[in-house]
Amino acid sequence: MSKHQELNCAIQTEGLNLWYGTFQALFDVNLNIRNGRITSLIGPSGCGKSTFLRSVNRINERLGYVRINGSIKVHEQNIYAPSVELLQVRKQVGMVFQRPNPLPLPIRDNVLFGHRIHNRAESSSRAEEDEIVEQALRQVLLWDKVKDKLKRKATELSLEEQQKLCIARLLPVKPRVLLMDEPCSALDPKGTEAVEELIWELSGQYTILIVTHNMAQARRASEECIFMLMGKVVEHGATDELFLAPREQQTADYIEGRFG
Repeated sequence: MSKHQELNCAIQTEGLNLWYGTFQALFDVNLNIRNGRITSLIGPSGCGKSTFLRSVNRINERLGYVRINGSIKVHEQNIYAPSVELLQVRKQVGMVFQRPNPLPLPIRDNVLFGHRIHNRAESSSRAEEDEIVEQALRQVLLWDKVKDKLKRKATELSLEEQQKLCIARLLPVKPRVLLMDEPCSALDPKGTEAVEELIWELSGQYTILIVTHNMAQARRASEECIFMLMGKVVEHGATDELFLAPREQQTADYIEGRFG
């Protein structure tokens, strides 16, 4: 890979291995995930998709029995280097989970939650906070629906609106990477369509890595696709090419429903 191509990568892993106790979940994962693109991760349950995702913002290390070797770089920085602070990793790399997890606080306070944590030293004025809230909610296509209800509890929103709010909560911190672990699994088809539309709206501004069991969603909502099997990367390429003309027989078997 040329230096120019390396600089165009948001996430690079080299020889990444991960164990839960004695069980090895990832095997020599080498990936270059391009900056500003939407990349989907597909594969059968238990193949390592979510484990990989959670390694990219160091959530896995909260479990005392997890061991990792190899490297993960986010924008050229090894996020597991001893000198790297966890708070800085989480600032750069935001995470959205399968089920929306808004805080039991007003909508406005949800949006400002991360911003206030990361900017404790300097307090923002009410006007500055109002601007942050409006900008984040506009980005997730939610402002017009909730602008007159900002004091309402976030938990009263629909599931689709809650998931959008969880994405909005990440944006004021100015992350460069958004990780999404099955972000539509709790949503109905209409909600799924709305979140996929949002993912396309955010593309280019952020590098988005999305885990999905839904292959139709991977085709609709990503530019590149990674197929994983039993903790290994089998194939990584442009989404259309991977689905229409996979290079590996295992990829073709999975896409055509012959296993998994």
